[in-house]
Amino acid sequence: MVKKMSWIALLFVLILYFISFYSLYSHMNNQWLIVPPTYVMLVCSILVLALAILGFKDQSDKFANLRSWISTILSSVLIFLLIVVVSFTTMFSGSKELLTITHSPDQHYTLKFYKTDAGAMGTFGVVGELQGPLWFKKVVYSERKVDQVDLEWSNNHTILINDHRVNLQQGEIWSLQ
Repeated sequence: MVKKMSWIALLFVLILYFISFYSLYSHMNNQWLIVPPTYVMLVCSILVLALAILGFKDQSDKFANLRSWISTILSSVLIFLLIVVVSFTTMFSGSKELLTITHSPDQHYTLKFYKTDAGAMGTFGVVGELQGPLWFKKVVYSERKVDQVDLEWSNNHTILINDHRVNLQQGEIWSLQ
């Protein structure tokens, strides 16, 4: 089993990097966020670092040591980056207070609306997130300088939010930045 530790650590650290880059992409392009929360990624990165360190016991070939070094360095960098992300998002993202939760008439869609306030770093506003299974979510509504939401379902997949129509079945989003 020790012989496989360097391969397992390298594979897992590459998967964690892929998931991290997808998380960044989904935030930038307002796509479905299907990655686990950042603190879960941080715990997984620490476990991968432990696997990479255990991989140093494998001395079967010269590449095993190289794989362990690569895994150790990549997981250490990822741990550092995730700690920075966790600390900056908690310090500088402002507050996010749940306003309301609404369900479509057929109970197929669940939307959570939050009041956001960036404090001195920005402005206040409202964000609406479409909830998926597990921790999956997608921002479908975002408006600044508004502190309340008026909701009305037109049908099972179309909602009127503050006089802005959003068709969830077609994947529409509405954002006023």
